[in-house]
Amino acid sequence: MPKTVSLRPRGAAGPDRPMASLVGLLSEWLPRQRWFAGRDRPVTDLAVLSTTELFPGCLHLLVETGQGGVPAPGGTPPAGACYQLLLGVRKHLAPHLDRAFIGRVREGPLAGAALYDALHDPRSAALLLERLRRPGAAGPLRFEADPAVSLPGGLAPRLLTAEQSNSSLVYGDAYILKVFRRVEPGINPDLEVPGALAAQGCARVPAPVAWFRTTEPRPATLGVLQPFLPDAADGWTLALRALAAGDDFTTQAYELGQATADVHLALGTAIPSAGSGENGHTVAAMTARLEAAARCVPALAPFVPGLRTAFGALDGHDAEPPAQRIHGDLHLGQVLRAGRDWFVIDFEGEPSRPLAERRSAQSPVRDVAGMLRSFDYAARQRRPWRPQWAHRCREAYCAGYADRAGWDPRHKHALLRAHETDRAVYEAVYEARHRPDWLPVPMAAIERLAVRGG
Repeated sequence: MPKTVSLRPRGAAGPDRPMASLVGLLSEWLPRQRWFAGRDRPVTDLAVLSTTELFPGCLHLLVETGQGGVPAPGGTPPAGACYQLLLGVRKHLAPHLDRAFIGRVREGPLAGAALYDALHDPRSAALLLERLRRPGAAGPLRFEADPAVSLPGGLAPRLLTAEQSNSSLVYGDAYILKVFRRVEPGINPDLEVPGALAAQGCARVPAPVAWFRTTEPRPATLGVLQPFLPDAADGWTLALRALAAGDDFTTQAYELGQATADVHLALGTAIPSAGSGENGHTVAAMTARLEAAARCVPALAPFVPGLRTAFGALDGHDAEPPAQRIHGDLHLGQVLRAGRDWFVIDFEGEPSRPLAERRSAQSPVRDVAGMLRSFDYAARQRRPWRPQWAHRCREAYCAGYADRAGWDPRHKHALLRAHETDRAVYEAVYEARHRPDWLPVPMAAIERLAVRGG
């Protein structure tokens, strides 16, 4: 058995002497993590909000970070972002945990101990599943489960490496646990929405079977366990395969449109909303995002006047269908195909947006626009670019959506153009900050939407 360092179990403790000794290590480590949203700026302040010993050698922390500089639009969180950490503490670190190593504690009760990211540790990951199998409390943490589901024990864990804003553990190819890294007060949509859809009998979304949350310093969702689809492939991978083989993708796109409409229809019933569609507030928000983006991405500036017309066209426009709960960040990477069935996953929405906004009623056209932009992204991954491939997929997707929803997104031209423009502006900021070589992809859409109107 590996030697671990044990602390006395704590409840919702504030910063204390053992935790104060970790602040320096965490301040240096956090900006290097792919899920840390403020990687372009150093951590200037770090406060430990709560500490809980989950089991000997594993600490659960909620930390609040402060960073210098002005937050950039489209991704970097403001000062005061809260993150969830699961930290392993051992006297001697096993070689297989080298890549999870954070540092050695220099002072305090943990002096000399090795600190590491416990989600990389199979032992800690297995014990975390045991917590979910046996609902109960650990300090401010609450572990809960669907009583109708019997979770088996002894499932081998593995950490997925492709996550961006969160971390995911797969257990025995049967279940997947998403651990939210950035935490905001309130219920996370990735628990709320699939749970509501499951209650409606919607089979397009894997239902939550267990979850955990915190009651302090403020109630918040920390993680969700759902069935894993081991034989499924994500839509992005399938689209790129089709492009590489020169294959048509319109049948898959049509069926994906049907699946999207199925989810929207179920959501409209599962989470009723008083929303009535787009309004002046939406136009103002889109315009503000455009102006902020133009300050961040100079290449956008020449197109701003043309893009404003896309938003202005919504004023006084009949914006049916009514606003409702939606996915909020729909693209080919957020859907899975198993056999001939499409499944929709990751209902967290855009992590850079405030939780209240992600849980608000919005036009379902926003999801449609996100998927249309994703087809364009896929088509531009190969040379020569395949604009006709993307066009055929877009048409098929909208036709499939209309088949189920009873209305055609293509007939809502002003609404669709506005949301596609808003999405392309978001993409331009993201690419400029994180993947400059990809900036021509959204800029091509920006030019189309600004100059030719869609």
